[in-house]
Amino acid sequence: MKFTKGKNIFDLFMSDKYLPLQTLIYLLVFSYHMIQIKNIKKSYGTLQVLKGIDLVIPERQIVTIVGASGAGKSTLLHILGTLDYPDEGEVWYDQENVAHYSPNKLADFRNHNIGFVFQFHHLLPEFTALENVCMPAWIKGCGRKEAERKAFELLELMGLKERISHKPAELSGGEQQRVSVARALINSPKIVLADEPSGNLDTQTKNELHKLFFSLRDELGQTFVIVTHDTELAEMSDRKIHLSDGQIA
Repeated sequence: MKFTKGKNIFDLFMSDKYLPLQTLIYLLVFSYHMIQIKNIKKSYGTLQVLKGIDLVIPERQIVTIVGASGAGKSTLLHILGTLDYPDEGEVWYDQENVAHYSPNKLADFRNHNIGFVFQFHHLLPEFTALENVCMPAWIKGCGRKEAERKAFELLELMGLKERISHKPAELSGGEQQRVSVARALINSPKIVLADEPSGNLDTQTKNELHKLFFSLRDELGQTFVIVTHDTELAEMSDRKIHLSDGQIA
């Protein structure tokens, strides 16, 4: 089925063209669920890590993925983030199945659509906070002044207005992680994927970071998928997904 550019689901419902019930259901699902993965399987050698995962991620929600170490959480996140290919299955972003894009096409897709926050911030030590946040925008082709304007606004939103010229070594752990969140948001991604983002933070800083995620959901409509061992964050999230032995429990 092809979609007409500029048309939305309500236009289709109100048109005089007959639409089969199956098509209407399909449209309803994809108008609400930004990401859908189907029958995702992944093995490393003889070890089957993911055993047929089906999952939908709605817009404007915080979804947490929990489970014991080795359950497949990070592998699932990497496949959602197009950092790894599934052996079988489909990964849909809106109406695009990206599971079998070429490496170059995937890299471009990631840069435009996905933000990442990791347990270790991975900031470039020789660059300032502002420059680190600008990096994905510069890679995208955004002009220097426009990228710096966006980066400044995001760092201000993170409470780091006075720290924009500081390098990572001059920032606290919590400040470094907030810079990495700003970097993840610079290209206005469809989704931000976070792998144990508060794993190395003290309790107060961790709680502040978690509050920031919910504030970004409420103020910017941002979608997050977060792998975490933090039970408090998992219980606060809009949806908690429990992985066990490569399957959703």
